[in-house]
Amino acid sequence: MRCPFCGSTETQVKDSRPAEDHVAIRRRRFCPACGGRFTTYERVQLRDLTVVKKNGKREDFDRDKLARSIRIAMQKRPVEPERIDQMISGIVRRLESTGESDIDSDMIGNIVMETLARIDTVAYVRFASVYKNFQEADDFETFVHELRPPELPVDKD
Repeated sequence: MRCPFCGSTETQVKDSRPAEDHVAIRRRRFCPACGGRFTTYERVQLRDLTVVKKNGKREDFDRDKLARSIRIAMQKRPVEPERIDQMISGIVRRLESTGESDIDSDMIGNIVMETLARIDTVAYVRFASVYKNFQEADDFETFVHELRPPELPVDKD
């Protein structure tokens, strides 16, 4: 593993332990060349995924990009970081288990929205505002209105 501080490839593993509900291994590393310490994570990857964008462009799936967008939506929400990591791992497993190597970006967005809707509605609306490209306050209002169940009529007896 290359040291992120000095670029040396002679790093040493000092500690390994399971992370994220035993779906990853967390390794603490040390660089003898510069004395830097850093952490790496090792995960099982079932297949290489390619994201097919709406414009037809193709790019390699980037778990970190997915995690960044979810963490932005979850910022300052009362959800533990471990729960967010589990959610991200679950989404990636779900994508890998489709059996397809090419995944439409729409499918990824819909899976993320479905998952966020179950965990935190504020994060769900935040993510949706970017994913659905809200342009005006009315877009938020319409979207939130669709989230709320219709009010039941009240009998005035």
